[in-house]
Amino acid sequence: MKYFVSGGAGFVGSHLVDKLLAGGNQVTVYDNFSSGQKGFIEHHLKDKNFRLVEADILDFERLKKSITGHDLVFHLASNPDIAKGIVQTDLDIKQGTLLAYNVLEAMRVTGVKKIAYASGSGVYGNVGRTKTSESFGPLLPVSMYGASKLACEGLISAFSNLFDMQSWIFRPANITGGRSTHGVVLAFIQKLKRNPKELEILGDGTQTKSYIHVTDLVDSLLFCIQNAKEKVNVFNIASNDVLDVKSIADIVVKKMELKDVKYKFTGGRGGWKGDVPDVVMDISKIKRLGWSAKLPSREAVERAASEILGER
Repeated sequence: MKYFVSGGAGFVGSHLVDKLLAGGNQVTVYDNFSSGQKGFIEHHLKDKNFRLVEADILDFERLKKSITGHDLVFHLASNPDIAKGIVQTDLDIKQGTLLAYNVLEAMRVTGVKKIAYASGSGVYGNVGRTKTSESFGPLLPVSMYGASKLACEGLISAFSNLFDMQSWIFRPANITGGRSTHGVVLAFIQKLKRNPKELEILGDGTQTKSYIHVTDLVDSLLFCIQNAKEKVNVFNIASNDVLDVKSIADIVVKKMELKDVKYKFTGGRGGWKGDVPDVVMDISKIKRLGWSAKLPSREAVERAASEILGER
């Protein structure tokens, strides 16, 4: 198989590329390195099945030329910083919705028929501890990031139905693991390296979400593509449980072998405006298909903390 991975030098993308190349596939990584890192993929640069295109998805002619001839597109490129959408309100339009449109249009004009897209739980909005299935509605995001992801899902559905494409849309829980470029585990490690005596925790620390290790996520993507055969396939991807933020702080402190760390909570249920403090995803659909995460949330966070600390 010949795969095209936008954002393939990023956190999730680089792990996906590792897996695809290990399976003997041909892979093109298309990345402008705005958040991805060459170090994540440099071990593949001499692989005859690997090609790197350093370019922006908004460069439509370059994108069209690069995407031609592939069997499936993994579209992972997007703005990873949810909070930044508060101060730069067009960020997720430019680095989310417009990117998805360009990828889909390039596929249409070059005859590429299959796309897998990394959406997110942010499309569900803030619904408290209501368990959300893929058919939940109405979908009312509370962040620019979530709104952009929902718009991208709509574009993918429209292109799939109008131009005889097939698509897989994934709504993952909080992803964690080695090569993280953002996220709570990395943020706590960075804060504690600056000040090992005090840790600022956004919100009240009781926020609860599911955490999935990046290797489990990659396995789920490939499993669904192999086994889900509808024109438009939508899946929640999460572990079987949730974990609160204070517990994550405890895990990181223990992994860093620190003592007497004072927690300083900023207060409020959400960490920032646009944050969704509680996310409970219904994963019965993907479990019926035959997949479940190997690591529960706590073990995923513990492994991630070890991996991130090992990188530093």
